[in-house]
Amino acid sequence: MTETVKLSNGVSMPMEGFGVFQIPEQECEQVVRNAIESGYRLIDTASSYQNEEAVGRAVKTCGIPREELFITTKAYIQEMGYENTMKAFEGSLKRLGLDYLDLYLIHWPLPNPDYEDWKALDLDTWKAMEELYQDGRVRAIGVSNFLPHHLENLLEHAKVSPAVDQIEFHPGYTQEMTVEYCQKRGILVQ
Repeated sequence: MTETVKLSNGVSMPMEGFGVFQIPEQECEQVVRNAIESGYRLIDTASSYQNEEAVGRAVKTCGIPREELFITTKAYIQEMGYENTMKAFEGSLKRLGLDYLDLYLIHWPLPNPDYEDWKALDLDTWKAMEELYQDGRVRAIGVSNFLPHHLENLLEHAKVSPAVDQIEFHPGYTQEMTVEYCQKRGILVQ
């Protein structure tokens, strides 16, 4: 049995996951199937990884019931804004061949020099995420690579708090301020 952690909304998420960043599409299906056979139940991908279809095939053919797997994907910067995020979600769901996602993340926060009003764009994106969550199309929503000032903007206007902030975290980069900020607000650092 995979050890889990409860998110702020009560959803159980496996504590360990298998990420598919930089795994080429032609190898990804077998690699994910091997990971699932090895005991992984959380599979993490993103639209920008360009291997969601392979992940979906592995999930479909692995022999493990869908409800025992935890599938995460992310909307990338070019998929920000309400309409773009809704379209991105539908595209990811189709490529993965799934009826729902377990966790959907905003991949990167703005600001970005290409966007004048990054705060509004983050909020429009979050509005779409909240709607997908409230409609039951995704079991939990969150963010990736967000720092405290990005989270402040979101939390100031959010109806639903992010359940997860997926960040780079290791001995060489501990992000203590972000971890502390998230812990105080019930946001799981992944």
